[in-house]
Formats: sequence, structure tokens, C-alpha cells
Amino acid sequence: MPKLIELHILQSFAPANLNRDDTGAPKDCLFGGARRARVSSQCIKRAVRRHFADAKLLGGEELGKRTRLVRDEIATRLAAKGTSEQAQAVAAAALEAVGLKVTGDGETQYLVFWGPDEMAALVELAKANWAEFVKVAPAAKDEEVKRGKAKKGELAKGVSDKIKELAGKVLTLPKAADVALFGRMLADLPTKNVDAACQVAHAFSTHKTEMEMDYFTAVDDLQKRESEEGAGAGMIGTVSFNAATFYRYANIHLGQLEDNLQGDKELARRAVRAFIQASIEAVPSGKQNTFAAYNPPSFALALVRDGGMPMSLANAFETPVRADRANGGGFVQPSIAALDKYWGGVAAAYGVAGVGHYLLVEDAPLEAVAKAATRVNTITELVDKTARASG
Repeated sequence: MPKLIELHILQSFAPANLNRDDTGAPKDCLFGGARRARVSSQCIKRAVRRHFADAKLLGGEELGKRTRLVRDEIATRLAAKGTSEQAQAVAAAALEAVGLKVTGDGETQYLVFWGPDEMAALVELAKANWAEFVKVAPAAKDEEVKRGKAKKGELAKGVSDKIKELAGKVLTLPKAADVALFGRMLADLPTKNVDAACQVAHAFSTHKTEMEMDYFTAVDDLQKRESEEGAGAGMIGTVSFNAATFYRYANIHLGQLEDNLQGDKELARRAVRAFIQASIEAVPSGKQNTFAAYNPPSFALALVRDGGMPMSLANAFETPVRADRANGGGFVQPSIAALDKYWGGVAAAYGVAGVGHYLLVEDAPLEAVAKAATRVNTITELVDKTARASG
């Protein structure tokens, strides 16, 4: 039975605006009848993906690119190979031969998650069939493509069946760890979709949270102060923020991950290690120049199970946690206690069993979790032991 890794994390952020809605306010949600702070799963996955490269957890040859600007990237690579004339037109024609429509401004209609091997294959396809692509897209010269005059969907008309067959093999199952983990959806080419091996929940506060506003002023350094007219601020404004303790949940289906990586067990092992470490270390970048809310988790539980139903512990906080005012504390300690109590009930009712390890930064008592998992002292130890238990 395929193994499943689950991550349960409690993380308290000081005042921040990590993930904004369309009005610029921190995202939120209703849960248990109370307003909660929220960070979307998309935001978390983006931070994790960026951390793969920033922390050098995975190399560039193991990571994909999600972009609508692949035509320009392919044209740049073609130019580097000495074929710069009409590179934009050839790249666009090659993309349409693959089956991806290119808009008048040279972008694909939606973001496409490319593996490095797929992008390299597209460059080779365009270079090897340069003459035919130029021939079938005579109206798609570089300047016309740049000005948006090339007709949508017509850049690959007349391409031979042989080239279309080769183009159909460009998008395969890429050996890219992030594509394998987070999946890919192509509306025009459903057979090229990749089912995600991991699932990430929206993080939400364990307690009721209200949004606050920061009224700020900025001083003009060159503004004269001698007159009353020059005594005011150079700029005024407001910034929305909140502060909260978040519960975060994610899982990895190891069988799906290995399948997505074409059976490459070594890359799957490295992807698992990178995902666990990045999930704990990565912080969304929203408004960080203003708030610098780089607060590490207070608690992290990693559990390796032999399949079964994935199980979030979100309902531990369906009743909002209350701050420990009697002992002068905040939300972290009661959140840990609520998760521990809920885990005990879930484990007893559903027989959840596995190899677990937990990292506890706060000095908090644990009963149920301590019976199901072994405490570790560092993030390195948590990653090592979880990866080893996953096989």
C-alpha cells in the first residue's frame, strides 16, 4: 500500500499581511462561526517552491518553470544557439505545434508548468525543424509577433504530420520535483496533465482574529520646515494587518510522487526531504518589507503512514482557542494543547498508526502526540528521520 506523509504545523506570526485579497487586506475566512486569519494554499506552495531554489534544497535541473512567457524563453535559447533571426516566430509556431495556443502578444493562454527536460526538448524541436516552421508561419516574423499582428492559432498551419507527432512528445511526464509534487493542469491538453503528489490546505488561525489598520506617515527629506505649510507629512496612508497563530496541514502521497518522477527513487527521496524542510522554513513574502514577520513554527508533527485516509487536524480548532490569560500567555500553548487533545480522540476512534516525529519549540506538555510520535530536537533531525521512515 502506498505510503502517506502528513505534516501538521502550528506557527504564530507577529503583525503581518502575508497574503492579500483584492482589496489589499489580509485574507480571512469563517470557521466554527468565527472570523479567522487565512493564508491560501497557493501562497504557501509558492513560498515552498521558491525556498527549494533559494535554500538550494534542489538544483535548477530538478525544478520546473511556471510561465506564460515560454515563447520568449525558447527564442532566447535559440538565439544562444546561433539562430536568432525569426526566433520569436519559430518559437511561437513550435508551441502551437505542441498544441498550446499563443496569443497575439506572444504569451500562452494560461500559465504552463514546464519541466526543464520539456523546455529543452521544445528548443531542440524548433531548431531541428527551423526551415519548416519559418515556411509555415511566413506572417509571423519577429516584429509582427511583437506588435501582436500574428493571427491567433494560425502560426503552425501546414506543419507536417511528422513534426506534429514529434511535437506531441515534447510535453511528457517531466522529471521536475516541483511539477511532480504540485501537479499540472492543461486545459487544451488533458492527456499531459500531472496529478499532484502533495496536497496543501489553507492555513487558518486557531482563534478568532480581527483585522487591524496601521495609519502611517512618510516624511519628505527635502521638504522645508520653516513655514507652517511645510510642516505636514510628505505622504500618508493605511496598511491592513493581523497577528495570529496558524494551523497548517499538508500531505505527500509517495506512490504518486514516484510515479510522477518516472520511478526515479533518488529524486523522489530528495523531493520529500526538500518539501518537509521547505514547508517548515518557508514564509510567504507578502508585505515583508513592512512587517518582517519571519516567525518559525512553534510545533511541527511529521507522520508516515501506510496509506489510509489523509487526516487533517483542523477540527481541533473548530471551537476557537482562547488565549491563556490566567498564566499571562497567548495562543500558542492552548493551540498545542487543543491539537494534542484532538489527536488523542482521532487516534482512538480511527486507529491512526504510523511512524511519527515532532519538533516542539515551546515548553508545552504533550500526552497523545507524545505516545504516537518521538520528539526530535532540530529540523534536520525531523527531516532525516521522516525521510528514513518513508523509505
